[in-house]
Amino acid sequence: MLLAFKLKIALACVVGIAGPTAIAPIVARLQVPATDIAEPALVEIAPATIDYRESGDYVRDGRQAEAPISVIRFDRPLTIMTHQVSAADYQACVEARACRAMERDASTAIDRPAVQVSWLDAIAYAEWLSLRTGQRYRLPTDAEWAHAAGSRFKDDGIPVDDADPARRWIARYERESALPDDPTPRSFGSFGRNEHGVADLAGNVWEWTSTCFTRKVQDQTGRIVKTVSNCGVRLAEGAHRAYVTDFIRDARAGGCASGRPPANLGFRLIREPPTWSRSIAQRLSGLIRAIRI
Repeated sequence: MLLAFKLKIALACVVGIAGPTAIAPIVARLQVPATDIAEPALVEIAPATIDYRESGDYVRDGRQAEAPISVIRFDRPLTIMTHQVSAADYQACVEARACRAMERDASTAIDRPAVQVSWLDAIAYAEWLSLRTGQRYRLPTDAEWAHAAGSRFKDDGIPVDDADPARRWIARYERESALPDDPTPRSFGSFGRNEHGVADLAGNVWEWTSTCFTRKVQDQTGRIVKTVSNCGVRLAEGAHRAYVTDFIRDARAGGCASGRPPANLGFRLIREPPTWSRSIAQRLSGLIRAIRI
């Protein structure tokens, strides 16, 4: 009775501050309390402006066109995992029955990235980690990945031959085929860190992003007149851009939309800055644990 009374007082205090509408999602989150799972190592990247070549296909007058370069400003710090999600951490999600089991031949080592994971697998892990830590984790957009990658971001621009657009596809394939063929996942740090301190970018593990494949149709002046999105295909970033069907775990076995398929599919996550309601939820969760003690 005393515990219930104290809990009602705590909830009443929060409701008085936040109101009934704001408190509803907080109470829902508290139904499955966060555990003491350690958060992954993170890097905070300062706000900056980057030159970013747009993703997807561009078509002008019925022919393949070069994607434009945009200037993107990130006005707030970007917090991203130092390493890709490890095989051992992903296995913990599997054991909690929140993630699909890894393939039988996949390693569960703590010092190696989880590979042979689909975009859907990565989303499930992000939701599970968010629930267990009380923070919000998600996949980066392609532009965010490019910002975090810094000098490791590969510009995939290729000049277009208006007389023979097929030459562009050939040039892309030849460029990607010249990359080293190294499918064996290596231990963390094998590919070094970039200028932001983010490790193993553009190595032999491609990383899922939240960006959907798009095809944009331009008029003769270059103005976009139509955009078609296919979110069943997502962009994976690594030594080159790859467009992969979202349920595919091994792009080498099929599911890569174009170009040379990624050697391995893995992921790393971004941690969102805490919101006001999430901060209240965390404090209330701590208060409840203190009352139980």
